[in-house]
Amino acid sequence: MEMPPIGPAEDTTQLQQQWEKNPQENLDSPVRIRQQPGDPPTETLELRVSPDPDSQFIENPPGTEKLTAGLQGDSDKSHGASSEMPEPLQASDLWYCPDGSFVKKIIVRGHGLDKPKLGSRCQVLAFGFPFESGLPDGWTELTMGLGPWREETWGELIEKCLESMCQEEEAELQLPGHSGPPARLSLASFTQGRDSWELEASEKEALAREERTRGTELFRAGNTEGAARCYGRALRLLLTLPPPGSPDRTVLHANLAACQLLLGQPQLAAQSCDRVLEQEPGHLKALYRRGVAQAALGNLEKATADLRKVLAVDSKNRAAQEELRKVIIQGKKQDARLAKGLRKMFG
Repeated sequence: MEMPPIGPAEDTTQLQQQWEKNPQENLDSPVRIRQQPGDPPTETLELRVSPDPDSQFIENPPGTEKLTAGLQGDSDKSHGASSEMPEPLQASDLWYCPDGSFVKKIIVRGHGLDKPKLGSRCQVLAFGFPFESGLPDGWTELTMGLGPWREETWGELIEKCLESMCQEEEAELQLPGHSGPPARLSLASFTQGRDSWELEASEKEALAREERTRGTELFRAGNTEGAARCYGRALRLLLTLPPPGSPDRTVLHANLAACQLLLGQPQLAAQSCDRVLEQEPGHLKALYRRGVAQAALGNLEKATADLRKVLAVDSKNRAAQEELRKVIIQGKKQDARLAKGLRKMFG
């Protein structure tokens, strides 16, 4: 192939109303964290980071309502089970991940404005993550930007959460598809890292090559989602290079398109192929994959055009032949349905 004990329950109504306010205020005001038991260990795991860790505050993205409700329910339960009065929750105590993948509830605010960046070594206390995630309860050291475990969905979520956290912040987050209580994540400390724009071009290219290689390994192993994440991270690194950029972007977009087709994302696959064909109009794999994507989207004429271009260069391409045959049959069925509808209308 070319190519993760608080207060009584009487105030819960007021707290819930405060939770439902517009969560767009900045989360960076300094407050102390509760002391966690135990000292962080010295064992080191590694975590990769996306090149641009700047956080954004938005109103509820589509699909986050259930996640928010889960956090609210857990909050109500904890209020009745403890003996200290909690500090009043504010609208900014909820942070919505921009891509809608989870909602973070700030339990204790951190201090300062700095947040983990590429290369930061983070002392993290984690509890309540799904057993299958592989993340053990307790202290863990995670290095932002390094290590293969970020390939899994849970790793990517933790990364996004850490990118939005200040030192000594404690938060809960509801994971997609996890019906249990919210997981808890505390960021005790972290070392200074670097933003992607602070990296030399050679460093970005080296990191991108590692991501591409790992993505191809994952694709061949059947981990399409992990491969897509690797290709996406490599592209984000290379897109920040000055013109003319890296020629590897073409291969990465083509590989990403293959993953997107397998993941049932034809619209994204077509867009990835467009990026390839802007640079190489005769790229056969991109033409074929865009043809498949257009067929899945119902754009049969565009699909036919792309597939015929492939066969004009490689007449023995069996995949293109079979896909074109399917498109022609689909077109005939579409024409028959249209003709039947017209007969009913005018007959």
